[in-house]
Amino acid sequence: MTEEEDQCNQQRNFRVEQEEPEPPQIKEEQEEPEPPQMKEEPGELCISQDEDQTDLNYPSDYMETGSDERCYICKECGKSFGNKSLFRIHTRIHAKDKRFFCKECNKSFSRIYHLKSHMRSHTGEKPFSCKECKKSFSLRSDLKRHMRTHTGEKPFSCKECKKSFCLRSGLKRHMRTHTGEKPFPCKECNKSFSRISHLKSHMRTHTGEKPFSCIECNKSFSRISHLNVHMRTHTGEMPFSCKECSKSFNQISNLKSHMRIHTGEKPFSCKECDACFRQLSNLQTHMRTHKTVSSQTM
Repeated sequence: MTEEEDQCNQQRNFRVEQEEPEPPQIKEEQEEPEPPQMKEEPGELCISQDEDQTDLNYPSDYMETGSDERCYICKECGKSFGNKSLFRIHTRIHAKDKRFFCKECNKSFSRIYHLKSHMRSHTGEKPFSCKECKKSFSLRSDLKRHMRTHTGEKPFSCKECKKSFCLRSGLKRHMRTHTGEKPFPCKECNKSFSRISHLKSHMRTHTGEKPFSCIECNKSFSRISHLNVHMRTHTGEMPFSCKECSKSFNQISNLKSHMRIHTGEKPFSCKECDACFRQLSNLQTHMRTHKTVSSQTM
């Protein structure tokens, strides 16, 4: 072998040694095994490796307590977790980047599971069925709430009067009867309401809309309750009965007026002469006598 060939072989061997990869460095975090990747199922959480990498960059405090216990604390809200994977899932609530986009309406989500749940609003898919009545729902949480109509469970209780509700929203609406809160104002007359449904009904007094029509005579009403009362003129139904004399009425207001015959209550007072009446219509008739007298004396 010539000296030139020997030098060439040495250069090739040097290149091979350089190209040989170094053994991977093992970080301290790798001592704690990562949770296995889970398949996406309805109502279950899904963690992908790509998502985990973004969560590692999220600001957090890490603490070690006695023995082997570990605590991961969220810097945004102070909530603590003993499990790293649960902590990473939680941090996505605060994450600003929402990387999963709906192709139908461009709404964005921080988790693929939330996107899949949202897509059912476009596809109409309802994979969660009630075993009692076969009603179906797009979300597991909706099915869970529905099941309370069968079980009678009412987990949300009012601290003021101990009344219970199957839905948190029902309790929230009820609490306004104690607080007097009326968060839904009318933009036309500034009248306020405790429920948005009451505001919608009220708005029809301004718009003149009457969406509820009688199928018997085509008369229309702004509220369905008014239609229901009207329908009794066709059916003859009188569901409100007096316990004193068994007389029946088609409206509860008529029953209340009738009950004053038995109780003697006269809640409508004349400001001119202190005369009292059981019905507002009788007071209004009486008030005309004062107007007549005043006009005659002039």
